[in-house]
Amino acid sequence: MADWNTRLEVKLGDATITPISTFTPTFNVPHTVLHSIEADNTGFVRQPFTFTFTMGVPAVASAVADLTELAANGGEFQIVVAEKSGTDWAFNAIKFARCVITSANPSNVMVDGVPQATFSCLALSVGVEA
Repeated sequence: MADWNTRLEVKLGDATITPISTFTPTFNVPHTVLHSIEADNTGFVRQPFTFTFTMGVPAVASAVADLTELAANGGEFQIVVAEKSGTDWAFNAIKFARCVITSANPSNVMVDGVPQATFSCLALSVGVEA
């Protein structure tokens, strides 16, 4: 039985982004159902898939400057989400390659606490290590 003590780490290239407060991947694999005069649901057409993710990083981390620079220059990067410790997670690692930042909010103003930088990204290639 899992004890849910797994810690995940997110790497930008070879460097671990620390700390990261949120990481939300979204996999979209749309399909269109085909119908004919003879029957319904005769098959489907697979549409192009998309992999997107958002991540929130406290604006005090040095990775925010690197990610903001990548966003401004339109540079590609790769990011890996992997188990740091524990065995509760279903995958050992998910690698997002050829990523680009589609929008960046480098610093939200906070009355209390640490400002949060939010990055929305897309990945052209995804690999899963089970």
